[in-house]
Amino acid sequence: MVIKVYIASSTGSIAIKKHQQAMVGFLEANRISFQEVDITMLEEQRQWMYRNIPKDKQPEKGNPLPPQIFNDDHYCGDYEDFFQSKEDNTVFAFLGLSAQPSVKDSES
Repeated sequence: MVIKVYIASSTGSIAIKKHQQAMVGFLEANRISFQEVDITMLEEQRQWMYRNIPKDKQPEKGNPLPPQIFNDDHYCGDYEDFFQSKEDNTVFAFLGLSAQPSVKDSES
């Protein structure tokens, strides 16, 4: 299983930049392995992200905005969903991961 965070490296939106930084920072701080996928560099990746976000999570107008998070091909959610899972202390379930990696495991 690979956690993929779809981001936009070149965006004029400060809110998007902050949301991306918050999501990536949390994953790094909690030693959750993930890949960043930059949708501004590869049109194919952007289109894949758009196609794989469930219809009920699509905005009424326009395209879904980054950051979006997937576990392999399974859609986990957007920044709001991620933030709520942090508040509820359910990030590992939200990401479809079984358990938090222990410090001992990551040091060996």
